[in-house]
Amino acid sequence: MAKRRVALITGAGRGIGRAIALALSREGFDIAGCDVIFEPENIREGLFEVREAVRAAGGEMLPLRCDVADLDGHQALLAAVLDRFGRLDCLVNNAGVGPKVRADILEETPESYDRVLGINLRGPFFLTRRAAPLLAERAAADPEARPSIVFITSMSAAVSSTSRPGYCISKAGLSMAARLFADRLAGSGVGVYEVRPGIIHTDMTAPVREKYDRMIAGGLVPQGRWGEPEDIGRAVAALAGGAFGYSTGLAVEVSGGMDIRRL
Repeated sequence: MAKRRVALITGAGRGIGRAIALALSREGFDIAGCDVIFEPENIREGLFEVREAVRAAGGEMLPLRCDVADLDGHQALLAAVLDRFGRLDCLVNNAGVGPKVRADILEETPESYDRVLGINLRGPFFLTRRAAPLLAERAAADPEARPSIVFITSMSAAVSSTSRPGYCISKAGLSMAARLFADRLAGSGVGVYEVRPGIIHTDMTAPVREKYDRMIAGGLVPQGRWGEPEDIGRAVAALAGGAFGYSTGLAVEVSGGMDIRRL
């Protein structure tokens, strides 16, 4: 069994997932990172670049191919983690997508809605349901293990964006899923947390970068800057590392103060 704690991170090949993998590695975790894009020959970007970066940070990483929306693949995913490391201490539900085309809520299509909710909500919910007993067993076997589940949602869980209805609904649902699992697992020794990113520099926000540049310059974000994936990584590391062990159900918004109500 691995001596270091082990985290499974979905959507680990880039952006926020990559930053979480590196932050947790520095916190003493080995990483099982999964993504739909799996290119072993590519060490410039994607999972295998992240593996090299994790190794440079002192950890080990197992790259895995997965589509979180494919519920039939969840058992094999978790089995691969246990086979390689012999333990699971943290699940980070990070994988998520926006709509392929932003459209007004009155023009939302069933196809777009189903795709976004399948990846952002249905998949993480059922992966967590399957992983939760493993984490509870880990807590029972070693009270010092402090196993955890972290859901990466979005400020869109509580803020309306009518050009992304499926995305907002998926993140609001995922926020409630985090609360439900926190309630259900509270007595088991498994901490469950939610991190709500604000406007973060990622591939997802790249198409609307100029729009957000203008809005940030206009005062939308009190701290006056874009968020970086590393901001999210540090928050996840604090939660998974046990710094908030008596705060299960905690939702942390990492948005530069956008949750401050202002006149």
